[in-house]
Amino acid sequence: MKKKFWLTFLIALIAFSALFAATGHYILNKDSVAYQGEEDNLETEKKIEDKGEILFLLMGIDDQDGSGGVAKVKEKKIEGEDSHKPTGKRTDTMILCKFDFETGDITMLSIPRDSRVNIRGRKGKERINHAHSYGGPYLAMKTVKDFLNLDLEYYVTVDYLAVREIVNAIDGVDIDVPRRMYYNDPTDNPPLLIDIQPGQQTLDGDKSLEYLRFRSYPDGDLGRVAAQQLFMKEFMNQALKPKNILALPKMVKTYYDYVDTNIPLNIIGKGALAANKINLDNMKTATLPGVGKYIGDISYFIHDEEGTKQIVEEMFENFLLE
Repeated sequence: MKKKFWLTFLIALIAFSALFAATGHYILNKDSVAYQGEEDNLETEKKIEDKGEILFLLMGIDDQDGSGGVAKVKEKKIEGEDSHKPTGKRTDTMILCKFDFETGDITMLSIPRDSRVNIRGRKGKERINHAHSYGGPYLAMKTVKDFLNLDLEYYVTVDYLAVREIVNAIDGVDIDVPRRMYYNDPTDNPPLLIDIQPGQQTLDGDKSLEYLRFRSYPDGDLGRVAAQQLFMKEFMNQALKPKNILALPKMVKTYYDYVDTNIPLNIIGKGALAANKINLDNMKTATLPGVGKYIGDISYFIHDEEGTKQIVEEMFENFLLE
């Protein structure tokens, strides 16, 4: 029974990203304004129970230069500052996630970072990954809400530095790299060198970051999204192995340091109770349909409006706005 409990807890920890942040706050006895009051929690819990599922936006922030990222946003919350203020950090990855508490099913829709959309308070359309730099996670979330016409209220923001720590904690991720990945930019801050050979191999934390940051695919951002989806699935499958229970304390500490969320603690606990129902083989993943296109000298991803409407209706029917 005890072994099953820890395995269930680990599954929740990996598959339901928000659990990392909340568990860290709970274990380390930290206060955070990210969690709502008791009355709001009860109202939120009832709303989610009626739906039987939760929708949240998962965002990856690339903070390789060490200038803040997720940590800076969390510091603003602790100090009582407005978390809608500019962060200067663009989202490198945006994934719309749905978790079903009854079945344990996970649904994930990747949104290309170069998607051309309207952002509140800005003139003309811009890349969707700019929203976070203009107004933090809430503006990014509202941008996706407007873009896809969804009732989206929650977010989880993960600093890519967490990937390095967690991958090292589980002794690397074994993955079949589909192509040679090479890119060198000595002018980047810090200088960026990506060099990964194709084929089956185990990526450590640093190589995993290189894999996730590589962008030079024949089909542009779509190729990068597919590569990230493959990595995420392999990472989750391997992190769920019983041997990695020993890495649990380090995972909790890492996710406390590098993850931010506004999902209430009681809802995260509800997700943990449903963790034993999760089957990663049934995880549904998709990417917004569309094509890459230059407008002036800027490369955008132009979504297919009909195709996008269809896939959003199929995957997130219960969250459509009227």
